[in-house]
Amino acid sequence: MTTGKINVSVENIFPLIKKFLYSDHEIFLRELVSNGTDATLKLKHLISIGEAKVEYGNPVIEIKVDKEGKKIHIIDQGLGMTADEVEKYINQVAFSGAEEFLDKYKDSAKDSGIIGHFGLGFYSAFMVAEKVEIITKSYKDEPAAHWTCDGSPEFTLEPADKTSRGTEIILHIAEDSLEFLEDSKISGLLNKYNKFMPVPIKFGTRTETLPKPEDAPEDYVNETVETDNIINNPNPAWTKQPNELSDEDYKNFYRELYPMQFEEPLFNIHLNVDYPFNLTGILYFPKLGSDMQIQKDKIQLYQNQVYVTDNVEGIVPEFLTMLKGVIDSPDIPLNVSRSGLQADGAVKKISNYITRKVADKLKALFNENRADFEQKWNDIKIVLEYGMLSEDKFYEKAGAFVLYPTVDDTYFTLEELKEKLKENQTDKDGKLIVLYAGNKDAQHSYIETAKEKGYEVLLLDSPIISHLIQKIEGDNSGLTFVRVDSDHIDNLIKKEENTISKLSDEEKETLKTSLETYIPKAYSVQLEAMDSQAAPFIITQPEFMRRMKEMSQSGGGGMFGMGNMPEMYNLIVNTNSDLASSILNTEDKTHQEHLVKQALDLAKLSQNLLKGEALTAFVKRSFEMIK
Repeated sequence: MTTGKINVSVENIFPLIKKFLYSDHEIFLRELVSNGTDATLKLKHLISIGEAKVEYGNPVIEIKVDKEGKKIHIIDQGLGMTADEVEKYINQVAFSGAEEFLDKYKDSAKDSGIIGHFGLGFYSAFMVAEKVEIITKSYKDEPAAHWTCDGSPEFTLEPADKTSRGTEIILHIAEDSLEFLEDSKISGLLNKYNKFMPVPIKFGTRTETLPKPEDAPEDYVNETVETDNIINNPNPAWTKQPNELSDEDYKNFYRELYPMQFEEPLFNIHLNVDYPFNLTGILYFPKLGSDMQIQKDKIQLYQNQVYVTDNVEGIVPEFLTMLKGVIDSPDIPLNVSRSGLQADGAVKKISNYITRKVADKLKALFNENRADFEQKWNDIKIVLEYGMLSEDKFYEKAGAFVLYPTVDDTYFTLEELKEKLKENQTDKDGKLIVLYAGNKDAQHSYIETAKEKGYEVLLLDSPIISHLIQKIEGDNSGLTFVRVDSDHIDNLIKKEENTISKLSDEEKETLKTSLETYIPKAYSVQLEAMDSQAAPFIITQPEFMRRMKEMSQSGGGGMFGMGNMPEMYNLIVNTNSDLASSILNTEDKTHQEHLVKQALDLAKLSQNLLKGEALTAFVKRSFEMIK
């Protein structure tokens, strides 16, 4: 038997590592199972090139829990180690790597969240174990070795009587980590980290019922057998070529990733690149609607089929973090904290590639089946609109497939929209006016007035639309978006002809003074000569003020405190209406006040602004008037 001291300069490296990794201590199982997988795949490679003259067989990695003995066993059938290799890889490489890690990353360790992939590997066993044993037999014709270490720099190394190839690691679980002796805990960790590892992982057994033989008698009782409980799928969908998978395969894989998700995804995007970096994966568009408060972090990041994290910030462009799915890349550097991850050149290339790939897929889906794409538009628009705002590369490509729906469910691309509106909605100054509504019901009367003029009205109702139309206007001179309730329709799209007012300038001045006596200060009274059949009172909200307010409420907007500003409205009074003449000509001030308040309340009612006490008073007044 050999005894010795691991060659590290830091005597208390064990408690230090345990302290720094404590928040992430569960990753010990991921690391040890990953090591077993590597040993198995390396053996497969050596056999394939003729360096190892042994049978590969059907190797599995087995996890056993001995609750009474307070031990966990991790057993592989990989290439194993000789005593010399244990000395080299465990006593020298693993521990010097751990010391180097501590030295370099102890300040940022707590932030990283992905600490398990810092090359600690085997050493993470000491986060949960007070003693670790390795019993290993190499595929080479050499004796087995037994290494033991109790969490100090002291170790023993002696021959073992193991006859089968591979490595068994025995963890003697520490008192503060006894939770890991629960089957449910181990099962949960294997499901989280090792669900798609490329070598079958066995954890216990399960009972299977055999099918009933065709010639079985009626009173036949189905036989049951105990089979290995393999917890992983070694060949997940993303490791295959797209032409090997059907739509059903993609849907089944989605269910495998998200067993509690009952809605089908809308469509998927298969990522597969091997230059200038390696990356595979499948992204799914779930149904999103207009809600931006969706839980992010649902894309899972893997390295060679080993789960790392579901925080993919920096790797996946932010607007796509609302999607679901898997990304697997051995090239994503995980030896820095997340803030450093975003600045890495390889990571930026990966992010750009994913953006381009998603844009290309969306364009293809739009071209292949536009009707289907239009049908799904409301469920995907929030991602695409956010992408246009946040990623210039996506914005450049988006013109080919981003849609602008009308209130009548007709869909246009921006270029189609310009062509459609050019003739009818260009104002006297040559500006193309795009009318839109944010809410079909609340703005119904304004929409109807615009449609009577033959105008198209878009329905743009996502929470970031004010930001987006600002950007589109900036890139398309001569194009303006105007919400349909922001002024009278004749003022929104000004044509050459002006309607003549029935009232003289003096009468208009008298009318305005009377109106302002009864109308609250929140309303700016404007007299307009309109068609005598148009509504007598119309409430509008100025486009600029409303848009700035919306933008500051949803982030940005460039004006400090806009979101807290009181609502300001215009009250447009039609001087050619009979009501305007009645208000002007009545001598009875009480009756005049009734007329003004009733007309204002009707206008407020059409804008959904009449509520509470004011609504109660309006109803009471209306009943009095029709007695």
